[in-house]
Amino acid sequence: MNDAHVREVEAVVRENDAWRLSRTINLIASENVLSARARALLPSDFGHRYAEGHPEKGKRYYQGTKNIDIVEAKARDAMKKLFGVQNAEVRTVSGTNANDVVFSAFVKPDDKVIVNSLEVGGHISHQPIGGMGKYTRNILRWPRDPKNGYAIDVAASKDMLAKEKPKMVVIGKSLIMLPEPAKEIAAVCKELGVLCVFDGAHVLGLIAGKQFQDPIAEGCDILLGSTHKTFFGPQRGVVLSNQLPEDKWKRVDKLAFPGCLSNHHLFTLPPLLVAAYEMLEFGQAYAKQVVANAQAFAKALDAAGFDVQLKEFGYTRSHQVAVDVKKQGGGRECAETLEANDIICNYNLLPHDDPKAVMKPSGLRLGVQEMTHWGMKEAEMAEIARFFKEALIDKKAVKEEVNRFRGRFVDVHYSFDARSIEDAPTKRVVGKGGAGVEPDLAGY
Repeated sequence: MNDAHVREVEAVVRENDAWRLSRTINLIASENVLSARARALLPSDFGHRYAEGHPEKGKRYYQGTKNIDIVEAKARDAMKKLFGVQNAEVRTVSGTNANDVVFSAFVKPDDKVIVNSLEVGGHISHQPIGGMGKYTRNILRWPRDPKNGYAIDVAASKDMLAKEKPKMVVIGKSLIMLPEPAKEIAAVCKELGVLCVFDGAHVLGLIAGKQFQDPIAEGCDILLGSTHKTFFGPQRGVVLSNQLPEDKWKRVDKLAFPGCLSNHHLFTLPPLLVAAYEMLEFGQAYAKQVVANAQAFAKALDAAGFDVQLKEFGYTRSHQVAVDVKKQGGGRECAETLEANDIICNYNLLPHDDPKAVMKPSGLRLGVQEMTHWGMKEAEMAEIARFFKEALIDKKAVKEEVNRFRGRFVDVHYSFDARSIEDAPTKRVVGKGGAGVEPDLAGY
């Protein structure tokens, strides 16, 4: 091994940055991009350090954490403020890790739980083959609404709850266009003493921006989330709760550390705090535009001849759009064709698919949150829908036009980048960048 191998790694990373940050239309519903000022804080000394325990005095197991303590405590406080909660666990390193903390805290072998199935968008971590399956095999699925195959049948679910009396229920999912019936289910859970958990990994930024349902206000005991999807932070997870009994929150705390993690990727803490401050300042405007863009995109795809799902329900009230592309060759073939044209999305099961057909489903799951963060609005959604038609229906190559189109959007919006001071990191994510200082975010 020599320096040439290192240069090769550097070249691959630089190429990926140039490709994904300036040439591609990114429509993966589980991704987003950091602002330049948040991203500039990733390569800090925090990434070399340990900080087990809590930031309060006397609750760390290592010395030398005084600056880490400040950032972690402020991140926890910012999450409490954003979501109006009393308890916030910010040490989890992903949404699935957050799920695992809660599942391990409360689910014992053979306990009954109820979750969404994979084909209606339930996350894999809720399934027997995922995190939930490590704690119980007694996993039931919510009954579907006969009029809307993507939705939970509320009346049948109330009957199911009364009959089965599960230990925990999980609502929220990874294919989520419409709000879940959280209020109705949480009310029944409260009567029966069932723990009601909302997995808000995908819609956390929309909840923070007050443009989606508020699961905690609707009665859910716990809100789980990822901080890198509609919430435009680094890849981490959170557990949020309001008025969860103290003994139960202590279980969450203990299962976070030392139960499910030790050190917790400290290099992503400062960017998380900056993203939280940006969400406090710009979150409502951002989330409103995300939903407007998703609806505009769905309408434009429908007009272009695609089978956009949930048309009779207004297509979407989140960042996501689901499209059945069987007529265009199926989800996988379409996703690969789009990638060849520098449009990045993922194929996805739809409710009418065989659950075993995960590698050859009929659908595409499309998310507009990252392109919204780059400053695109309704007019750009219509342009992207045109690229879809030309690539998937007309069978044309659109890569060069996609690259030119995408090159117009290289500055992150809804951020403090535009307020950069002279010695702060560059305002532009794409480019040489530079050394910087921690942003001046006084007032939060």
